[in-house]
Amino acid sequence: MIPVEMKCLVINLDRSRDRLAHITAEFTRIGIAFERVKAIDAQDRPELDHMPQNVPYTQRLRLTGGEIACLLSHRACWTIIASGDASYAAIFEDDVVFSARAGALLGNADWIPADADIIKLETFFQKTMVGRKLIPAGPGFSISSLLADHMGTAGYIVSKRTASDLVEASREISVAVDDLVFNPAFPILPRKTIYQLIPALCVQGQLLGYKTPELPSLLKEKRDMQWAVTATGEKRRKTAVERAKAEVGRLIRHIVDFRRRRQRRVIPFRPPDPKD
Repeated sequence: MIPVEMKCLVINLDRSRDRLAHITAEFTRIGIAFERVKAIDAQDRPELDHMPQNVPYTQRLRLTGGEIACLLSHRACWTIIASGDASYAAIFEDDVVFSARAGALLGNADWIPADADIIKLETFFQKTMVGRKLIPAGPGFSISSLLADHMGTAGYIVSKRTASDLVEASREISVAVDDLVFNPAFPILPRKTIYQLIPALCVQGQLLGYKTPELPSLLKEKRDMQWAVTATGEKRRKTAVERAKAEVGRLIRHIVDFRRRRQRRVIPFRPPDPKD
């Protein structure tokens, strides 16, 4: 049987032609086709800032118009997948950089476990929690259960059935898209089986040191706001007793994680060969 290439959707604003050129070059490099999905542009939709929001979680900021536009853009992709024929499809934001072997993985969906609802393809280079069991997922890749929040929705695979659930879950605006999909602290979706690809298939260009103005993070505004709210100025230096308690707590968490067959780690990424 000839493997069927996975359907890949790319979210792109009409005014972001430079980002479209970037992502087109990335897909050309890995030899995979994609379908462009027109992103919702907050600049053209000032009413988004005033949309009713259900914010049932304490100490959460209202979403900005840009964050709502990002959520609605992903929702457009979920709608396409939910109404399509493919069992799985991949969604990407237009600022990602692919690893060298990305094409081989996106060339078919045969490696995806039958119980998978969502597979996170990117890394944000921050610690998250995954299961210790690794499942082979094509040449050079494995997947493991994602057991904690791992921010970002720049690259992920979603099943047709889960896409339908995401469309339903986003009818009411409540949390940002990455919280909706990847943060278990916000149980808006029915319980899902979520995996993390290891090493990551893609990463946002800015996290690799890309300084070009055409590749800013679509979620930067959100992150800046959260940091501003939670910032408390300079951190006070811990006392010896506090450092000892912190170390004991770290050891206890390590033991608990080991017994529960999970581990805290940064998901690595293998950058493409500059010669490619």
